[in-house]
Amino acid sequence: MRAWLAAGFHGEMAYMARHGMARARPAELLPGTLSVVTARMDYLPRQTQINWQAQELERLQRPEEAVVSLYARGRDYHKVLRVRLQRLAERIAAAVGPLGQRVFTDSAPVLEAELATRSGQGWRGKHTLVLNRSAGSMFFLGEIYLDLALPATAPVAAHCGACKACMVACPTQAIVGPQRLDARRCISYLTIEHAGAIPLELRALLGNRIYGCDDCQLVCPWNKFAQRSPLPDFDPRAGLEGASLIELLAWSEAEFLLRSAGNPIRRIGHERWLRNVALALGNALRASVAPEQRARLRAALQTRAKHPSALVREHVAWALAQG
Repeated sequence: MRAWLAAGFHGEMAYMARHGMARARPAELLPGTLSVVTARMDYLPRQTQINWQAQELERLQRPEEAVVSLYARGRDYHKVLRVRLQRLAERIAAAVGPLGQRVFTDSAPVLEAELATRSGQGWRGKHTLVLNRSAGSMFFLGEIYLDLALPATAPVAAHCGACKACMVACPTQAIVGPQRLDARRCISYLTIEHAGAIPLELRALLGNRIYGCDDCQLVCPWNKFAQRSPLPDFDPRAGLEGASLIELLAWSEAEFLLRSAGNPIRRIGHERWLRNVALALGNALRASVAPEQRARLRAALQTRAKHPSALVREHVAWALAQG
């Protein structure tokens, strides 16, 4: 982690550096912590087809279709997993007596993937995500910090071998080495964490991805074992699967807030949403061949050409120039 921060790979995520090595020392975050219980929650929607990886890769070949990362098409996982972890913590307390505990899921300075690998949930793939032999990588991680000493679960061996499919598939080549990710080039970082203009040299590489990116997971052989969630929470919401970029660019701020209520997309706000969709429309404009198709795309972009936000205007202007 020190080397990753020193290389500047965290980009604008200042909070990664702010908490320093407290991330690696659970008892500094929650005094008295003696054990960490780690949990995995699968998130593929209930109706996911057996050939889902191929289906998702096909979406990337339809330039006018908006692509949202699979994990973000349903309810905000923070809410779902945190509630379930708290129930589990309460059941543990009921069984063993009063104890100090706190639950986390991507919500505090916690090295989740490292804790997960040390406790046998899986191994770190070359894309840095945790891989499990019976579940791939399509799952969320959560933790319960406890002031109760528990026997440790042994870690498991890595099973990536010589495979570099994720590294080859990354559209922006953000995986600069095995288990080494430059977040500044990662499409998930650029479309979610990054607040400013998308770097010019990377814009065309984003394609039609408007929130997150699953490419490294879509090509991973282990994800043929990815599990469907039994929960309706992760079923896709209207507009977040198979929608056209033109349709999404037309969302007003009020409609964006309504449709993203209880969904992780809400956190980027309407301005960044329009930035991402406009950029994707520019990439669609470059890929279009029919004059009427180009005219439709340009007309949609023109509706946002005088948006109050300079960030939105810049990306709309760039997009229009692609035609």
